[in-house]
Amino acid sequence: MSQRNIDAGPRSTSAGRDSGRDRDMGYDDDRTPDLNSDAPGRRRLGRKRVCRFCADKAAVIDYKDPQALKYFVSERGKVVPRRISGNCARHQRKVTLAVKRARNIALLPFTTGA
Repeated sequence: MSQRNIDAGPRSTSAGRDSGRDRDMGYDDDRTPDLNSDAPGRRRLGRKRVCRFCADKAAVIDYKDPQALKYFVSERGKVVPRRISGNCARHQRKVTLAVKRARNIALLPFTTGA
């Protein structure tokens, strides 16, 4: 088998003929420039969700309250992830534990038939 030159990139056709121009256009070695990095009209869609338990200190996570836990369980019976519910990591762990406990004593279903 022949040994391939690992250092040879896709633009190694001549001995550095366009290296100055590539530097001026924003190329780093063999990477293409990120054209959307400084686009002025680009914004993140939606608002950042705030953990409802951090915002409202009076709200408690209780496995004996299935109505409060139904918000954190999908129609199929799965626990809703953090990026959807907006919980912080600490409270998401507590919600998950409460949902599992509520399932074990039959307050919430493990799954739904469909």
